[in-house]
Amino acid sequence: MKAETWMFVFCSVFFLLVTPLYWLSSGDLTGTTALVMTFLLVTLIAFYLGFHASKMDPRPEDRKDGEIAEGAGELGFFPPYSWWPLWCGLCLSAMVLGVAIGWWLFLIGAALGVIALSGLIFEYYRGEYAH
Repeated sequence: MKAETWMFVFCSVFFLLVTPLYWLSSGDLTGTTALVMTFLLVTLIAFYLGFHASKMDPRPEDRKDGEIAEGAGELGFFPPYSWWPLWCGLCLSAMVLGVAIGWWLFLIGAALGVIALSGLIFEYYRGEYAH
C-alpha cells in the first residue's frame, strides 16, 4: 500500500498548493472551501493508507523482487451478496428528501434506517453466513 499512500500524499500536496492560489486569483469562497475539503479528505485517505501500510508486511507489488505468483491465493473475506446496502441507501435518500419535502419523511426514513443499518451490521451473526 506504499504506492497508493504516496499517490494520495502527492495529491494532498497538490491541493495544498492550489487552494491558496485559487483563492488569491478568484476570491471565490465556495470553490476555496471545496478545495480545502478536498485537501482534507485526500489527506485523510493518505493517512489511513500509510497507517495500515506500516502495520502490514510488504505486498509483492510493494517490493522490487516481487513475483506475480506470490500474489496468488486467498486475499481475504469478501462478503456474499446482501440486500441491506440497498435498504440503507433507500432510507438515506428518504431522509435527504425529507429535508426538502417535510420532516415527517425524514423521521420515517430515520426510523427505517435504524432497522436497515442494524440488519447490515448484524447480518453475519445469524443465518447461513454466520461466523
